[in-house]
Amino acid sequence: MRPVGPVRPASARRTVRLGIRAAAAAAAAGLLTAGLAAPAFAQEQTDQLWIQAPGEQKLQLGGDASEGSPLDIGLYHDNDNFTVTDGRLSVDISGVAGVADVTWPDNCAPTGTTALCTVPEVPVIGDAYSPQVHLTLRAADGAALGAQGRITYAAVATGGPDGTLEAPHDSFDTTVTVGSGPDLSLGEIAPAKGLQPGDVRTVPFAVTNKGGERSEGLTATFTASYGLDFLTKYAECTYGTLGGDYAPMSQATCSFDQVIEPGDSFTLPAPLRVALAAHAYAERLDISVEPGNGATDLADEDNYTIAAFGAVNTADFAAQGARVTGGVGETVTAELGFRNNGPAWIGNLGSGDPVAAVDFTVPEGATVTNAPADCEPRTLSGGYYPQRTGAPRYSCEMPYWALPDTTRSLPFQLRIDRVVPDAAGRVMLTTGGSSPATFPFDPQPANNTTQLVLNATPAA
Repeated sequence: MRPVGPVRPASARRTVRLGIRAAAAAAAAGLLTAGLAAPAFAQEQTDQLWIQAPGEQKLQLGGDASEGSPLDIGLYHDNDNFTVTDGRLSVDISGVAGVADVTWPDNCAPTGTTALCTVPEVPVIGDAYSPQVHLTLRAADGAALGAQGRITYAAVATGGPDGTLEAPHDSFDTTVTVGSGPDLSLGEIAPAKGLQPGDVRTVPFAVTNKGGERSEGLTATFTASYGLDFLTKYAECTYGTLGGDYAPMSQATCSFDQVIEPGDSFTLPAPLRVALAAHAYAERLDISVEPGNGATDLADEDNYTIAAFGAVNTADFAAQGARVTGGVGETVTAELGFRNNGPAWIGNLGSGDPVAAVDFTVPEGATVTNAPADCEPRTLSGGYYPQRTGAPRYSCEMPYWALPDTTRSLPFQLRIDRVVPDAAGRVMLTTGGSSPATFPFDPQPANNTTQLVLNATPAA
């Protein structure tokens, strides 16, 4: 599974928002493309090149307009079974003549109103993805308030099943508009690593108004992952929890009435402190801001940031097997599954990928007549199998998070065709492929594999 966002991400800083990208594995909150419905074999043989670019870009008059507005563009592809190189991104700015002036980065070669930008290595979208082409836009001299134009893109790269990939034609553009208003900006926050459960951290928070008009207060939202606890509480905030199809999270929504003039900054009434819980592992605090009094932010690509916290902790993932007995022609139910013995919780909040998959090989002499809905039939070698029942192997994806002591039951119904004493089928945890997984946080990898045993011979 590879999420690409409900909309192609507009900025590396906006690619992974808690509660937007972190949806249940079955639906992933719109993170998954139509490729999810394709059989595994087809996914292994196809690939697609994509252009990541914001659909809209606003340029300001006044304020810090001389600094310009960053326009970040990137290339990525879908299938990590292929290596994709020599990305060539064509950028056409003829549509913004008289609206915007463009400053090109070193990896772009402009000729007139177009430029060819090079991306030597085209990545697969994921947690570490970031755009590779960084333009700077400024309102053109004499541009009127409300002036608008369009930047268009095209791209090709080397790789994929046919040796060449091309982004879909006429599918990517950025509408540039000259405007005026408040422009709140959050700074980046360096990730903190090597922390211990129980540690307390102070989160830096400063909002600068880079726009040409004042912001009549602001609204700030803080969303904390399951392993973070708010220690600082503000009277201006309301606190609650999120859950359901999402991983459990805590959220604070705050309204501050301080006026922020152009060029001024806002800080919280007291430093924001968070504590890492005993079950913390890879935690994050998502922070977003917007102007108060119903105003629209002129350029909201920098209204969001993440504070990431890495804790030194472990989570013991374990495969759950079974022992069942039946005669020829009987149908038996085997409760297979997955368990996180903790102490840490694990959540793939950035990618939305399953924390693990349970890979089940059917024992000799039996046929699966009913499999759980989240289990994909496979051939014995792990390829595509066309029918839901009767497959020799199944791969069952877990949700994108697992709390301590979480157990996921997978009831398989099997018909006994032949009684084979001690017939054993492997039950193995993977990351969705055909090989055993190596989980960096798991202190006991031996229990990632177990068996379903049919008609075990009584011990002597």
